[in-house]
Amino acid sequence: QVQLVESGGGLVQPGGSLRLSCAASKTLDYYGIGWFRQAPGKEREGVSCISHSVENLDYADSVKDRFTISRDNAKNTVYLQMNSLKPEDKALYYCAAALFGSGTCSEKEYDFWGQGTQVTVSS
Repeated sequence: QVQLVESGGGLVQPGGSLRLSCAASKTLDYYGIGWFRQAPGKEREGVSCISHSVENLDYADSVKDRFTISRDNAKNTVYLQMNSLKPEDKALYYCAAALFGSGTCSEKEYDFWGQGTQVTVSS
């Protein structure tokens, strides 16, 4: 079992930046981590994922070149740096963990989920 807590969400203007954090209750050395989001009325989608080995990264086309995923295993934390935010990025953002995760954003791979942090992009 691993508990995940997201933070860093908030209200930002279009073009602004936020950094989300996903803090884990135990070492993440053996876990792939994914960031997912769900907007009102839409299905949850994968945003960015990173393998346990850090060798594999995955980004949704809609966030490539704007979002960057990274991990600090010493702090048991994974980050999602979000730049050039757009109104369509507004959603509840979740992080999830998969033991020996491959770094692909396939939801069924992930066993542990946080409660989410809200991101709102509006002027």
